[in-house]
Amino acid sequence: MSCVLTLIVAPQLEALSQFSEVNIFLRGIIPLLGFRTATVEYVRHERFAGETKYPLRRMLSLAANGITSFSVAPLRMITGFGLLVCCFSIVMVAWILLGKLLADHVIPGWASSVVPIYFIGGVQLLSIGVVGEYVAKIYLETKRRPRYFIERMI
Repeated sequence: MSCVLTLIVAPQLEALSQFSEVNIFLRGIIPLLGFRTATVEYVRHERFAGETKYPLRRMLSLAANGITSFSVAPLRMITGFGLLVCCFSIVMVAWILLGKLLADHVIPGWASSVVPIYFIGGVQLLSIGVVGEYVAKIYLETKRRPRYFIERMI
């Protein structure tokens, strides 16, 4: 199995010191710096001494930290899912109305209880997603990340 090691040089370290975040996620910030990087590929051999001290639980925690530090995608997924559920409930209403008008094969009372639950659930998810977008913008602003870095002055 080959792996990649990224080397960091002095200008990158200076730029990295400008980040004032407490929960810093280095694997995401290093590419964010925008400097040229060099990679060294190497073959990682199987561990010969003991077991890893980095279990699956810690790896999943690291992944969650990376996702929440650099992405608002989970919040956007909630918004999209809420919109999808709202659209699904509207399509369900159309299907129920067509079934009632054309074939009269609708179970009595089913539509009046199920459709509002789906629709209200979709509206709630959509609303939570919109509020989450605002919270995400606030979160990204509170990190106070530098807007740019000066690599060198001539």
